[in-house]
Amino acid sequence: MSSSKQPASTSFKAPDSSCLQLDEQGRLRHFLTTEGLSKDVLTEIMDVAESFSTVSNQAVKKVPVLRGKTIVNLFFENSTRTRTTFELAAKRLSADVISLNIATSAAAKGESVLDTIRNLEAMHADMFVVRHSDSGAAHFIARHVAPHVSVINAGDGRHAHPTQAMLDMFTIRRVKNEFTNLKVAIIGDILHSRVARSQIHALNILGAKEVRVIAPKTLLPSDVDSLGVHVYGDLRSGLNDVDVIIMLRLQRERMGGAMLPSEHEYFECFGLTQAKLAYAKPDVTVMHPGPINRGVEMDAAVADGPNSVILQQVTNGIAIRMAVMTLTMGHNRVGG
Repeated sequence: MSSSKQPASTSFKAPDSSCLQLDEQGRLRHFLTTEGLSKDVLTEIMDVAESFSTVSNQAVKKVPVLRGKTIVNLFFENSTRTRTTFELAAKRLSADVISLNIATSAAAKGESVLDTIRNLEAMHADMFVVRHSDSGAAHFIARHVAPHVSVINAGDGRHAHPTQAMLDMFTIRRVKNEFTNLKVAIIGDILHSRVARSQIHALNILGAKEVRVIAPKTLLPSDVDSLGVHVYGDLRSGLNDVDVIIMLRLQRERMGGAMLPSEHEYFECFGLTQAKLAYAKPDVTVMHPGPINRGVEMDAAVADGPNSVILQQVTNGIAIRMAVMTLTMGHNRVGG
């Protein structure tokens, strides 16, 4: 392996995706972040997902779009829902799927990320789905893969989770039909949430009328004013006239120190109940990327209630991930 291709360090710098995600024809090559993409690209992802939305209802839940391709799920961080939906999406596209158990892989024995990638490329992998606890990991890998390989970011540190954001956008579009008149409130741990950042970028790109964040000051990033949102410190004013509520999970594993007095106090102030739901529009849609901490972020009556589309989000995640895999591999239609 040429030393010119191997960086001196595998520390992950601040991501710059401006020239990474699209090829010379403006088509997706990698999907690393929603930030910086156009409305047309995000709309195309949702349109292709719509074409895949009925595959799961077929007797044979497969289409031959990626037959003969090899997709490697490279999860350096634990996940159940995301990993499972990526596996299902790849299998329903007829791809060969390898899910690498990092805990028992060579990486646990000291092998570098790039050496892991090079070895998998030598096995003729066509795509890496990467989840990592460090921000910028997927971008780092995308900068060093072979030209024919695509990389999808399945979540990196506090930075981005673009497929989660897109399944949320797809769910909103299916329920509300459009974005231009929508007021959307994102509630909870904005500071540590890669999902929130990706959602905010996507909502602004798609032309949402207003994006609000509602959180205690300790759970807001210092650059929150630069994200294109309106900030609220209480639910009553923040939920007024809102069309969509997106609740976030408290990111306990990423918190350092006592950022909250207690989960009980958090629920009293920012947890969503039926009574607090009345602050928003009567037909408000309630979402959560999961997993839900019931009694902390929302109560069971809201999570399981008529306004909730949380299970639809999970289902839509398969179609969105099928769409992203298809587009990044150079296809733009079912059977393409």
